[in-house]
Amino acid sequence: MTTAASLNEYQVTSEIYADEGVSVGPAGPAHAGGYVTTKFYFRRPSTPVQEGRPSGPRRSSGVAEDRDGDLVVERRGGAGEDVILIEHSASTSLRLVGLQVWRGALLLADWAVHYGPSLLRGATVLELGAGTGLTSIAAAIHAKEVVSTDMDLGGILNLINANAALNSHLVRAKLTVLGLDFFAKDWSPALESKLQEVTVILAADVVYDVDLTEAFVNTVIKILNVKPKKTLYFALEKRYVFTSDDLNSVAPIYEHFLSYLEHCRPPSWTVEQVSLDFPQYFRYERVKELVLWKIAS
Repeated sequence: MTTAASLNEYQVTSEIYADEGVSVGPAGPAHAGGYVTTKFYFRRPSTPVQEGRPSGPRRSSGVAEDRDGDLVVERRGGAGEDVILIEHSASTSLRLVGLQVWRGALLLADWAVHYGPSLLRGATVLELGAGTGLTSIAAAIHAKEVVSTDMDLGGILNLINANAALNSHLVRAKLTVLGLDFFAKDWSPALESKLQEVTVILAADVVYDVDLTEAFVNTVIKILNVKPKKTLYFALEKRYVFTSDDLNSVAPIYEHFLSYLEHCRPPSWTVEQVSLDFPQYFRYERVKELVLWKIAS
């Protein structure tokens, strides 16, 4: 008999390790946590871009584009590239997947690099389920403050702090790391206080089963009800499975997220899918299953 507990013991590995151009390997002596270090190279936009406006021609400074319009960057730290160093696990059990880096975090990091100068400058940003902290670090390049949150499990909060320290040359914002469990009924006084300053919320690939999806949506609704008004950007990769009932491949968790959100959200909120027409600045495969949603209170 397969139980939830046994499922959590299965080892899973992020798909980014199969993506061309991602450099993965131990950096120096092995760490006590058994982490590896990945160098995530990226370029910055030449000019700030306003959300909702066309990005314009996506060819600048001699940088080529592929047929989808994404930036084609050199594969080994070429001129003009920055790098985010991330310590993380190479594989984990399902309940500790936050110790790895997933494509949704890289998509959201692309968004933060592209729109950061216009949407994050001067803002207090909250990241939910921050994992290794990659997206928080990308947001901290432009924001006034980033509040990076996750469950206090598996040393993940210490890992976020360690990765922020590794990238202190990029982090311009004050970066605060706090515990937040989607299933918790109460929050810490420190988090309650910070929520009164937050205007932008980020989250990436934080749901993988029905219970967690509903807990995430309930948390989002609770946070968006705290003044001032806030906007959530949620990136995720749709995970397809084949079902005999549908005789087709479906993405059940993604579909449940959309239906449960529609059931729970106040009618005055705006919910829209964000076009992925902004350039790709990080090295990974931006697969068609990646989506980005915007929810504003």
